[in-house]
Formats: sequence, C-alpha cells, structure tokens
Amino acid sequence: MSLRCISATAPITRLLKNSTSDIMSFNENRRWVNHYAGPDTSVSVICDQFSKFEGGKVELTKDDKSGVAVIKINHPERRNALSGSMMVNLWNAVNELEDWKSGKGIILHSVGETFCSGGDLNTVRQISNPDEGYKMSTLMHNTLTRLHQLPLISVALIQGKALGGGAELATACDFRLFTEKGEIGFVQGRMGVVTGWGGGTRLVQLLGQHRALELLLTSRQIAAPEAVALGLANGITKSSELTEAVEEAKQWLQPKLGHAPQIVHALKQIVATARAVPYEESLLNERQVFAMLWGGDANKKALEQNIKHK
Repeated sequence: MSLRCISATAPITRLLKNSTSDIMSFNENRRWVNHYAGPDTSVSVICDQFSKFEGGKVELTKDDKSGVAVIKINHPERRNALSGSMMVNLWNAVNELEDWKSGKGIILHSVGETFCSGGDLNTVRQISNPDEGYKMSTLMHNTLTRLHQLPLISVALIQGKALGGGAELATACDFRLFTEKGEIGFVQGRMGVVTGWGGGTRLVQLLGQHRALELLLTSRQIAAPEAVALGLANGITKSSELTEAVEEAKQWLQPKLGHAPQIVHALKQIVATARAVPYEESLLNERQVFAMLWGGDANKKALEQNIKHK
C-alpha cells in the first residue's frame, strides 16, 4: 500500500481543514454548551445595583511605611461569603490600590474560621437568572483580573476553607499561604454551575489543564499539604491563630519587597504581561520597561555602590 505525502509547504490552515473536515467542531457545527448572548452592562451600573445587596464588608488598610496593604473580608456570620455590596467594596479597594504609587504588597485574608465561601446566598437568590449572573461575573472578572494584574505583590492567607468563588478569589493573588486548617475546593460543579469569577482560567495557568480539569471535575477539597504539593500553595504557616498567621504572612512577603517601589512594580508588570499576551508582545513590553529604568535613579545608585558583586 502506498502512502500519499502532503507537501510540507501546503498552507497550515488547509491541512487543518482537510484533517478535521469530518470532525464536529465545538464552535461551528453545534454548540455543546450554551453561551450567554444577552446585553453587556457597564461595571459602574452593576456596582450601583449590587451595592443594594447588603451584608458584611471588605476593608482596605494601607501602610505607607511598610508598603503593605491589607484587604480583609469581614462577614464571618455568613462564612465570609461575598454579598453584592462586598463585591463592590472589593472593586473599590482595587481601584484605590491602582493609584497607590508607594505600595509594594498586599495581604488578603478573612476574619473567623473560613476564608471565603463564594457568593452570599442572600445575594445569589436575588440575581438567580442568566442576565444577573452575567452581571455578577462581569463585575468579579473585572475586579479579580485587575487585582491579579496590580503592580503589587499579593498574598492570600487561607486560614480556613476557600470554596467555590472563595477558591477563585485565592487564585487572583500572586501567592497563597495556608494555615494547617486551610482548605481549597472548586466546588462549583457540585452546585450545578462552573467557575464564574475567572478562577477556571487562572487555575489552568497555575496548574496546567490536566490538574485543573481534575480539580474542577471532582470538586474535592484540598488540604494544605496537598495544595503545596500541587503548587497551589506556596507554604504553610506555623500558627493557625489568625493574628499570628497574618504576621507570618507579612514576614514571608517582606523579603520579596526589598527593591524600590518602581522596580517591584516593573518586575510584577513584566510577569503579569508575560502571562497574558503572546511571546513577542511580552518581549516588546520587557524592552520598553527596561529602557525606562536603565540609567534611572535606582540603577545609578546600585552602580555607585557596586551592588551587583556584593
């Protein structure tokens, strides 16, 4: 039997078309999964609506001396589930941090025994339809994507269970520290939905598609040691007591904040951009950021002190 070779110079698009012409496409011949096709709503309008769904609060404090901010989720009576107004609080906190030029780092933690259990059911019951669900997803995508891309180094302290949206919130930070009682679980499938706050996409970036798919499909809750083994956690605090664990998180973060603010911001921006754009575009960004720091104050000071060889 003879084999017919396809020319190596044939257009790639034609080769792909020929090789898959009889295979059903997810996006062309049928939609296996329904996709929302309703109207988009501006985030400001969504915030006006969601601020009326009250309960709990998200608090931001900034320490200009250390350069470390703390975002605190405070809704322990609802297992730190986010109400609509808390989602708006978080959005406002990110807005404020985007203008904090002297800042370097962020600690995200909760009060009580749970990190975050996703959306507050009191809010969820009032927005339980596709149009309102899309609005919530739009708001949280906007907030957590901007949190993820802030030029500040962020650490989520998981002192209890981070479930559903709480797990997604944790993935929006650069690092995650667990206490011994910390657990994380992408339990959305068990609730008859999928990730809606961007956590599915970030989980694939963190763990790769196979591990991410396994965690999403099984909805299993992962304790601190396995989270470290998987690469989902960066360490386990010695203390499970919240105040002490927060201090440990700050101490763990400090060695990563030794550079001048503009250098921390630039390094984080390079990494965040590399994660989000094509390779050549990331290289261009790196050249442009480098050029603006070359010969700058921090660079000249380091050269004068011969820091490189110390």
